Amino acid sequence: MRIDELDKKILAELLKDARASSREIARRIGVSVGTVLKRIKRLSDEGVIKGYTVIIDHEKLGYDLTVVTEITVSKGKLLEMEREVAKIPNVCAVYDVTGETDAVIIAKFKNRRELSKFTKGLLAMPFIERTNTHVVLTTVKESQFPIELLRAAES
Repeated sequence: MRIDELDKKILAELLKDARASSREIARRIGVSVGTVLKRIKRLSDEGVIKGYTVIIDHEKLGYDLTVVTEITVSKGKLLEMEREVAKIPNVCAVYDVTGETDAVIIAKFKNRRELSKFTKGLLAMPFIERTNTHVVLTTVKESQFPIELLRAAES
């Protein structure tokens, strides 16, 4: 699928505020409402736009701990492990990675007790050899997709 400059502008506006009306987006980027509606429909139909969501401040909900956990898996059970870990409610992301570990998990917890239970649960899985958990001290930036990448592509 080809994404042109107008598509990028529409996506950038939706990333800034997914609740913005088509009329508002059209006004901001200087095109007709019909053009915005048609483009958003095409981007949705082709799977570029998968859905709309809200960005939550996890700390204000009591989730003060963010962790990045590296996982090493044995016996070629990476997909099985990922499926199981993805079901855990605290898990925000599961990634296959290159390097010394097989996967990276991003998760959020209210306290050390929850984190401890999570880590011990991972280690109890028969196909996980080891974990290496990093506790995030300060979140400098956290976003679904950086708008800057769309802007950089415009240049």
